[in-house]
Amino acid sequence: MNIKIANGRVIDPAYLTDRVEDVFIADGKIVARGEAPRGFVAERTLEAHGLVVCPGLIDLAARLREPGFEYRATLESEMDAAMAGGVTSLAIPPDTDPPLDEPGLVEMLCHRARKLNRAHVYPVGALTIGLKGERLSEMAELVESGCVAFSQANVPVVDNMVLMRAMQYAATFGFRVWLQPLAPFLSRGGYAHDGEVASRLGLPCIPTAAETVAIYTFVQLAKVTGAQLHITRLSSAEGLRLIRQARGEGMDITCDISINHLHLSEQDIGYFNPNCHLVPPLRSLHDRDCLRAGLIDGSVNALCSDHTPVDDDGKLAPFSESEPGATGLELLLPLTLKWAAESGLPLTQALARVTSDPARIVGITKAGHLAPGARADICIFDPDARRKITHKGLLSQGKNTPFLDYELPGEVRYTLVEGQVMYGG
Repeated sequence: MNIKIANGRVIDPAYLTDRVEDVFIADGKIVARGEAPRGFVAERTLEAHGLVVCPGLIDLAARLREPGFEYRATLESEMDAAMAGGVTSLAIPPDTDPPLDEPGLVEMLCHRARKLNRAHVYPVGALTIGLKGERLSEMAELVESGCVAFSQANVPVVDNMVLMRAMQYAATFGFRVWLQPLAPFLSRGGYAHDGEVASRLGLPCIPTAAETVAIYTFVQLAKVTGAQLHITRLSSAEGLRLIRQARGEGMDITCDISINHLHLSEQDIGYFNPNCHLVPPLRSLHDRDCLRAGLIDGSVNALCSDHTPVDDDGKLAPFSESEPGATGLELLLPLTLKWAAESGLPLTQALARVTSDPARIVGITKAGHLAPGARADICIFDPDARRKITHKGLLSQGKNTPFLDYELPGEVRYTLVEGQVMYGG
């Protein structure tokens, strides 16, 4: 279908453009901006006066809970949530049940996603079989099945020799390795940051050292093996300092943080709020502010939702017994806009952290920008609208978020995937 998006404020962070113009779409791709190509006849026009037109958001961490955890969420429910949030591409961590360590599982997930015909799914394969940290997965076969990188999700590898061999394998073929920094023995049995709130509440702690020791190990092994390293869900100022130091030594290393750690700190746990039970834990106000500054100056490369839907029973338990995680697909855009407004950032810079920058990390070249020839994955939103976050208002099957009852900026009006209007009028 030929579609014209008329009179919108077109923001393309990849090319630092921000101007009012029309966008023309044909055969699932952007064919022109500004003036219509010769012979173009629009079959549908989307009026975008007063709205922002930007690339569809790209989320580096979205658990869709299939296969294995359908009682928490389904592919259908979470794809609906993605469309409502303007998220058109999703990187899927491998901690499903069973984990994404077999080509058949990856192919099944990709096939199911294609049949739903909504967001694009980019599976992140298991670095080791069963995420057990003992035997390496068949990475080459998993890449052929659709995996874009390899990870242990939240499950650390205890044996550093296994981790080094995995990095060597990945480096040999140019595969990306995404690792969450949690030293297994330092993080074991902990639920909150090692600070004043955990001390007051009597919660077992996960010290900052659990993150920094892991980052130091990853960096040293990446130097030895030449692996392409991405640190996922960074949570501390000291961890960010180590990444800056590694870059100063010439290392090519990227990292991301979650929307939860961008806005919240240990103080938000309050009186055992289970929606603030997260992995990694919410850390100090100083850590949060340093991560925000790092996201502004580019030391932190991308922002993700860390979408982890949990069923109601999982969050009704006491804090230390509750399931960790928060829903986030529908909140990625509003919380990005909130951060931009609080920091005085132009939208071209803020939206880059959820569009063009994560596209580079995943290795997507045909999305994350609005140049002619790009895949027509587009988010159109009202930057001035405000929305109160409620249980009923979330399409995700998981209603677990620390941001319930917050009033947040931005409302998605249309989401287009390959030139098809998948959300909106």
